[in-house]
Amino acid sequence: MNGALWSKLHISDLCLWLERGLALFLFYLVLLTLARLCFIFWLGMGDGYLEAGTSSSDVMLAVWQGFKLSIQTTGILTVATIAPLAPFVFFSDKLTEKVAKFTSGIVFSTMSVMFVASFPYYRQFHSRFNQLLFNTANDDVYALAVSLVQEFYLPLRLVAAGLLAYILWRIFWHGLYHCFEWINNFARLVRLVVLIIVYNLLATLSVYGGSFGWETAVDWENAGVTKNDFLNEAILDDFQAVYRGHRLNGRFLACNGLNFTTEQIRDLAAHMANRPADTDNLDVYLTRTAQGAQIERPKHIFVIISESFANWPMLDKYASLHIADGVKSIANAEDSDYCPTFLPNGSSTVSAVTGVVTGLADANLYLTTMPESFAAPYPTAAAPVMEQLGYDTNFWYAGPASWERVGAFTEGQGFNHFYGIGDMPSNATGSVWGCDDEYLYAEVLKRTEAEKDSFNVILNVSNHSPYNLDLKAKGYPADVVKNGLPEECRSDDELLNQLGHYWYADREMTKFVTEIKKKYPDSLIVIMGDHADRYNMEKTPGMYERYGIPFIISGKGVHKGILDAESAGSQIDVIPTIVEMIAPKDFQYEAIGSSLTRGNKRGVNYGFWITRHSIGEADVYPLEPISIDGTAVELDQLEMSLYIDAVRSLSWWRPKYGPVLDEKLLEGRE
Repeated sequence: MNGALWSKLHISDLCLWLERGLALFLFYLVLLTLARLCFIFWLGMGDGYLEAGTSSSDVMLAVWQGFKLSIQTTGILTVATIAPLAPFVFFSDKLTEKVAKFTSGIVFSTMSVMFVASFPYYRQFHSRFNQLLFNTANDDVYALAVSLVQEFYLPLRLVAAGLLAYILWRIFWHGLYHCFEWINNFARLVRLVVLIIVYNLLATLSVYGGSFGWETAVDWENAGVTKNDFLNEAILDDFQAVYRGHRLNGRFLACNGLNFTTEQIRDLAAHMANRPADTDNLDVYLTRTAQGAQIERPKHIFVIISESFANWPMLDKYASLHIADGVKSIANAEDSDYCPTFLPNGSSTVSAVTGVVTGLADANLYLTTMPESFAAPYPTAAAPVMEQLGYDTNFWYAGPASWERVGAFTEGQGFNHFYGIGDMPSNATGSVWGCDDEYLYAEVLKRTEAEKDSFNVILNVSNHSPYNLDLKAKGYPADVVKNGLPEECRSDDELLNQLGHYWYADREMTKFVTEIKKKYPDSLIVIMGDHADRYNMEKTPGMYERYGIPFIISGKGVHKGILDAESAGSQIDVIPTIVEMIAPKDFQYEAIGSSLTRGNKRGVNYGFWITRHSIGEADVYPLEPISIDGTAVELDQLEMSLYIDAVRSLSWWRPKYGPVLDEKLLEGRE
């Protein structure tokens, strides 16, 4: 073939495929933008997740910011689609087309599956895809799969996603695919120059997230520019949300999110311990000396971590629902006290477990995956301290020991016994996550021995998706709860069902506490939720209603006022509270948290802080307190900031690097 003719033909082919690549780029960008609009209108306006008073300008800002960010996503998707075509474009147009159809089909399928999945994911976690997405390997995969099928209709959603992907694929390859062919006769060199300029422009915009330089670049970390949490989530397209989850999960495992020097940690530890910063041994700063028992030593101690047991149903404004009447009766009893300003250790159940079991705050470490967690208990761990006080230690879980390796983890942290689903009655009903609460509590009652002092941590699962309890058979007063809902919520059967599972958890826990007090009247019972933030009556609840969990102590010797009137805390404060209530004077133990009976007036977790009268985000400066009870907020900014940093830095360094502060251990850290 004549060389000039070959060159002419193949430059034309190259131009044609570059033009088709441009069409694909624009198509992807339009699809991501339409997906974002659907997300905002369907969930935000249709389901009510947009906060009241959100202006149209806020919505437009979110759409524009998201559009710029999606240019980056689009560039990556386009490259992923057309890069495999390079070996074929100069040899066979038909083969090139087949490869292009295949690669674009993969992208369309991925986009469709993520789009369909993003709606139920947000409803469940109030977030676009996040780091929990990457926790599947540590979770119970079978239980997760069954839950997806039963609650989220996985097969139907996959069919819908497949159909959507095929429609998009047909639209492009039988329509837009040919959109640039009309300029085929345009001078080939001019076309090539224009395309190179356009591609260079789009490459720059893709690298910098819709901008022309790093100074104004948009990425997942700075994209949330609106005051509306929902809109800030909507700014991320599905791919950016998954990437965010991947990055955060990497930080979670590698501790990249914390950046304290040993000198800073020493000073923070000393400040929290109210002593000189004169040693590099952290255990010196963590050592506490008990002030003396406040109640008669209990025979048995039961710490109940109740699944998704949020504090908001206990508030007076929700009393008409009557789903928390049981636990409220416990809290109001003369032998009980209640702290309404308490935070979970993290946003998931495993964080609650690690917080109570180890006494360590969530500090970008996935403790149930770290070899150190299985080698020996951390010095702040609950079980060894309780064993020193003469208790046989037991961890009770309604589900399988393989979930988050919880069986091996709790035993590695010093618990004498672990009981899981395999220890429950064979006729016990439940979900894929574990048996119903009534069977778990019955087994605890059955196996608790009168002659052996015991410390028991109990983790239930019934108030968890797939929310498959036969509530009618359990006696759920659905009409009463429905009548207590605002008019606009009464037709929400899903919410009514979820509230029914809270009601069931409340009833069974109340029955258990009543039975314990009858059978073992010299017991101490502690009640809390593992986390909140799963469902609320409002679509956009306030920070306190969304994240707060209850903290209740009850039993012989407990009385109103045993908890400080200004008390607040989080799950790292549970064991110090128990120890200070029952330990003899001068008993020594290690802890990061503090007792709510000895003046602890603040709590902090993975993202928030709380006092008796205010709550706020922990990662902003200056701190921005939000009033809980309508009273004027007075906050010592410096002290709260120092406390947040102390809790996080100590909970990071001690389990990862050990007791000695040594800067050399940080060498080579990413």
